[in-house]
Amino acid sequence: MRDGTPVSRQSMRAFLSALEDAGQLVTISQPVKLDYEVAACLSESVLALRFTNIEGDARSPKMQVVGNLLNSLPRFAMGMSGATDAIQTSLLAAIAKPLTHRVIATAPCQEEVIDNPSLDNELPIPRFFEKEGGPYITAGAIIARDRISGDTNLSIARLMPLDGNRAFVGIAPNHHLAVLARAAHARDEKLDIAVCIGNHPAILMAACLYLGLGEDELPVAGALLGEPLDVVRCTQSDLLVPAHCELVLEGRLDAGEPFIEGPVSEFHGMYENYGAGIVATFTRLTRRHDAIFQVILPGYHPEHCLLGGVAIAAGLFRQVRSAVPSVKQVAVGIGGAGRLHAVVAIHACRPGEARKAMFAVWAAVNLVKQVIIVDDDIDPWDAVQVEWANATRAKPDRDFVIIPAVRADRSEPLEQGGTVTKLGIDATRKKDDRPDWDLARPPEPALARARNILRENRVPAIGPIHL
Repeated sequence: MRDGTPVSRQSMRAFLSALEDAGQLVTISQPVKLDYEVAACLSESVLALRFTNIEGDARSPKMQVVGNLLNSLPRFAMGMSGATDAIQTSLLAAIAKPLTHRVIATAPCQEEVIDNPSLDNELPIPRFFEKEGGPYITAGAIIARDRISGDTNLSIARLMPLDGNRAFVGIAPNHHLAVLARAAHARDEKLDIAVCIGNHPAILMAACLYLGLGEDELPVAGALLGEPLDVVRCTQSDLLVPAHCELVLEGRLDAGEPFIEGPVSEFHGMYENYGAGIVATFTRLTRRHDAIFQVILPGYHPEHCLLGGVAIAAGLFRQVRSAVPSVKQVAVGIGGAGRLHAVVAIHACRPGEARKAMFAVWAAVNLVKQVIIVDDDIDPWDAVQVEWANATRAKPDRDFVIIPAVRADRSEPLEQGGTVTKLGIDATRKKDDRPDWDLARPPEPALARARNILRENRVPAIGPIHL
């Protein structure tokens, strides 16, 4: 409840309550500084954190800060009200059958209105890492729509406040938001945008999906929620934003105003220097009267990696399945920074299918550098199982595929001259290697009895590595 009003299940607050009930949200009441200390706490904790005492300076209005909300696969499953092994299936179903959102007249995210907001003074924006040029908004879901074509985009990008109501927006040139901004600039216009902060996990997951230009991700968020998403019209544009988010920055993106960002942390854990980006000017801030500011710890940290990895894996599944129908699941896990390594599980892999799947992955997502193909008795999200399959089923001279001098993405940490070598590993069983693949384990009746005994003695049962 909030001021006697029930909290919408479409809000971040509902998810915070679920985390708290599960013992996975901790409230930090000690004073914590925005410069580095919020980041340090998040990097040292596996639990979600709520900071209620941000130490006073010009960048810390009386606003709670939360982070680490989606830093594990079980948290993603909780956000989708399902099981961990159903995350990819649910994402694919939502993409296939999106739900048109529901426009409402008034919304919690518009309880207060501030014109020409000074970002540093109105929002508790953390500074994360020492070599970066300033603090960053990292959990902003940005909504934009082309005025002529009607193409709509929901995505996440970093924003670094510059001065007053202006901010640098970090987007790659091929990012759909950048495409829309350039199209507007070509017409001598600026692109209307809305940056929504403090969102339900379904909205963040939808914002990270790799869909086609113009495919609206907001209806996908509704499908993930299992009901039409409540949206409200912005106060200064026709953009529709999630009604139950915490706050919205309304402004315009100018592809004709470049800004040199300097070093910025990337998903692989190191810094990159991308040069010039573009600038947004925000003319209005709307928010709940008791808004909560959400952050995603950037760099090589679980939430940042998984938000990209879970979404990329779902998109890869769609692409690879069209080439190899026997694909059962695709994983893009934390070990490969949620971008660089993919694992594909295939049922009854036939000769040549593993390599076909490798090339399908590389064709679909340029970022992916290494692809491992496993049988579907291996959980592709389980790094130990994948390494075991690699150790027991792959022969380097036969099963490693090395492709040199492939065009690299700009964020590839090892690119040289614009290229990088790619590696594919076929870690599936081959019938000529051995006559059987039976695992040595106790018989099932004994295992069932053991589970009961352990349960009665409150001993966690880890189960076998391979089921």
